[in-house]
Amino acid sequence: MGRSNAELRRRRPNNMHIKDKLAEAHTSGKPAISFEFFPPKTAQGVQNLYDRMDRMHDLGPSFIDITWGAGGSQSDLTCEMVNVAQTVYGFETCMHLTCTDMEREKVDGALSAAYKAGCTNILALRGDPPRAKEKWQAVDGGFRYALDLVKYIKEQYGDHFDIGVAGYPEGCDDEQDPDMLMDHLKQKVDAGGTFIVTQMFYDVDNFLNWVDKCRANGIHVPIVPGIMPIQTHAAFLRRANWSNCRIPQHWIDVLEPIKNDDAAVREVGKGLVAEMCRRIMEHGVMALHFYTMNLAQSTKMVLDELGLISRQGTPTKKALPWRQSLGLSRREEDVRPVFWKNRHKSYVARTQDWDEFPNGRWGDSRSPAFGELDAYGIGLKGTNEQNVKLWGKPESLRDIADTFVRFLKNDLKSLPWSEAPVTDEAQPIISDLIDLNRRGLLTITSQPSVNGVKSSHPVHGWGPSGGYVYQKAYLELLISPSLITALIERIKQTETMTFYAVNKAGDLRTNAPTDGPNAITWGVFPGKEIVQPTIVETISFLAWKDEAFRL
Repeated sequence: MGRSNAELRRRRPNNMHIKDKLAEAHTSGKPAISFEFFPPKTAQGVQNLYDRMDRMHDLGPSFIDITWGAGGSQSDLTCEMVNVAQTVYGFETCMHLTCTDMEREKVDGALSAAYKAGCTNILALRGDPPRAKEKWQAVDGGFRYALDLVKYIKEQYGDHFDIGVAGYPEGCDDEQDPDMLMDHLKQKVDAGGTFIVTQMFYDVDNFLNWVDKCRANGIHVPIVPGIMPIQTHAAFLRRANWSNCRIPQHWIDVLEPIKNDDAAVREVGKGLVAEMCRRIMEHGVMALHFYTMNLAQSTKMVLDELGLISRQGTPTKKALPWRQSLGLSRREEDVRPVFWKNRHKSYVARTQDWDEFPNGRWGDSRSPAFGELDAYGIGLKGTNEQNVKLWGKPESLRDIADTFVRFLKNDLKSLPWSEAPVTDEAQPIISDLIDLNRRGLLTITSQPSVNGVKSSHPVHGWGPSGGYVYQKAYLELLISPSLITALIERIKQTETMTFYAVNKAGDLRTNAPTDGPNAITWGVFPGKEIVQPTIVETISFLAWKDEAFRL
């Protein structure tokens, strides 16, 4: 049953449709890049892919998409990955959905799952037949063509979902007539398709001619070219043959002599694919969709060759100093406690049942009920064997302190309390942090003071252009109980310093004037109220205490 227009208007946040991101890219002249991933076959493969996706977030994709197995063979995993990508990792996510071997009930379930995850983009496809079948066929009560699926999504969900459709510049398996394919594409767009993602290709001249033909036939929605980076020569040929795409002769001429040298193939292939991308963008198509095959390096090499990876800071303009979740109910969230600064996945998991989230004016909208640790499996990543290999088996405080120092020097990429390496933000205080850890004061989270740097600053900047950001110096650390009394006496000698201290039993000591929030990061922007996105407060500190000590 379709959802009411009133409900869809009430629950759909703004500025999250792919068509809007593509229009913005066209206007700004800065290409929108996007990545495709597919569900791995094993649980460990899924976790490894999540880790890779997390790292690839810093490459600045406008969106990602998750594929759908033939006949929905991995539909549950696709829906899970869409939810995790959207809510935990903060990706704008597009879910593939196919007609192939799909009952209407399964389609309804997938659309409902995407809706609840906050996903607002669907790529509607007919799909390939399951491997057990040579030819495609509709199931009873199912859909015969992608056109039918587009119409159904539009009928059930109105404008909630941005609906992408597939384009075939070089034809597809069961239809090679270009005029017929163009007619089918026009019908899908007229029925509600708002952007087009093409099959992979390497013949850029043919693609550009095809784009011109689309425009001449009245198809004016954004076109997103499918780009397949070159990993190895064998994989390059296999994928080209599988999709029946033409390979330019000069590509063959330069790749054939080095086909047995994978590193050389990637290096030369990077240049070939990057030149293709340049020609696409020069033609006014400001979007590049990379078929990653769940790998990062080849895609990253092409982006680097194109100059689309920032040399300083992150390539994406940050709306807030921490990564936002794009879950359905979380898009307006603009305040978080600092304690989970380096464990954002844990924070999202422990607050996933909240109906409302904190706001910068400190209303009563925040829930005090952080999820119980056991309910969300909060703990160390990786197996015991992997963690022993990473951190060893420290037997003394000195061994532990040395491990923290190695992390601060970037000899280690993570600690139990910090899932990512030390960032450039820490550089102004890095020598002080190292000194503290060498003395047995184990630092978990920190930030230097920042006094009115521009919001465009490559390291400390966040928020809209033309603003200024500020932050208080902050330090969180583990110390011996024998030192706490002396340390507190030292702190009390500085009137402007606030502290919170707690032991595993929950005995809290603090000089904070109230239990309420204390902003430690804020920003001032043209035409907006002051934004205060990072806080310290008693209730969150006590919730974090259990997690920190368990780790």
